[in-house]
Amino acid sequence: MSEKQDQLNAAAKKIGIGAIRRHVLLCVGDKCCTDEVGHAAWEKLKQKLKDVGLSAGDAVCQRTRAGCLRICCHGPVMVVYPEGVWYHEMTVDKIDRLVNEHLIAGKPIEEWIFARNAIA
Repeated sequence: MSEKQDQLNAAAKKIGIGAIRRHVLLCVGDKCCTDEVGHAAWEKLKQKLKDVGLSAGDAVCQRTRAGCLRICCHGPVMVVYPEGVWYHEMTVDKIDRLVNEHLIAGKPIEEWIFARNAIA
């Protein structure tokens, strides 16, 4: 195996590729929210996923910080796949509930959802 392939395999293993159950993308762009609000939500999401054990193991929730999800209002905007649930105003104060109810218990939070587009 090549050095490049070894590096790629190690990186994939480190983030749990093969055990990913959900993928959360959080827009922290400056069109839908301020840099401070977006950054704070991102840091809270990272820490909460780590604290509850979703950043490693058999049921990983992959996370991606996005510069723009093209919904340039009422941010931070978040989408959770494979359900394709789109949330608005995902500020720090909402992250704990989102992780507990949607990512752990599998129950999307209806009052925060503005769109759906599941991936089959």
